[in-house]
Amino acid sequence: MKEPKFVAFSTQKGGAGKTTLTVVMASYFYYIKGMKVLVVDCDYPQYSIEEMRQRDKDLVDCNPAFEKAFRENIVRTKLQPWPMLLATPDDAMEKVREIVEGGNDIDIVFFDLPGTINNRGVVNILNCMDSVIVPIAADRVILESSLAFAMKINEWLTTGKSQVKEMYLLWNLVDARERTELYDQYEALFSEYGLVTMKTRIPDTKKFRREGSKVLPRAVFRSTVMPPDKTLIKGTRLPELADEITKLLKL
Repeated sequence: MKEPKFVAFSTQKGGAGKTTLTVVMASYFYYIKGMKVLVVDCDYPQYSIEEMRQRDKDLVDCNPAFEKAFRENIVRTKLQPWPMLLATPDDAMEKVREIVEGGNDIDIVFFDLPGTINNRGVVNILNCMDSVIVPIAADRVILESSLAFAMKINEWLTTGKSQVKEMYLLWNLVDARERTELYDQYEALFSEYGLVTMKTRIPDTKKFRREGSKVLPRAVFRSTVMPPDKTLIKGTRLPELADEITKLLKL
């Protein structure tokens, strides 16, 4: 039986974009790339992705334009919304193993985790990951917190305390006005600490927060039941990130 790849966009600082990246990448791989995806929301207690899925369901019920686009997507892709598992950090891996060993064909399992490593359940999940991707931003608070998180995991890796296979930093919320040299200098510093940065840099654009509207017939980008709209993908670097993740995971 094929073993799925386990991936987590993870950091301990809110606002770095881990949940948005999880949803958008899951939808891109599933609806556009045709890969079999499972999303595990164990971001207890807020369960942000579960709330997003409920908002999407409400939009199907109350917005005729969104419902039409939703139905057309099912006809075009022959795909129901990607499956999602709601779990606490303590029981998430056991539930995922039951699903995998139950004969379900899955390519990638995306995990949305609580923003802490001071939790045994979270540590156990991280230890099972093929790739941990830590979103970072050129914001002092986010950068310091995310780096502290990444360096702790890196410490576990170098001392043999963790079974995480790979960890990468990912520039997110990149301001187009910032000098490229600034990011290059940061990456050189990260490298000195043994931290690897992904090549793709995700720009700071409102498109990533673009959900459906209850009253407006607008295209959506962040959705659990629809792919990111093709007209909105340009300039987001989403295809480049998907290609890089595909290569890293050897899919």
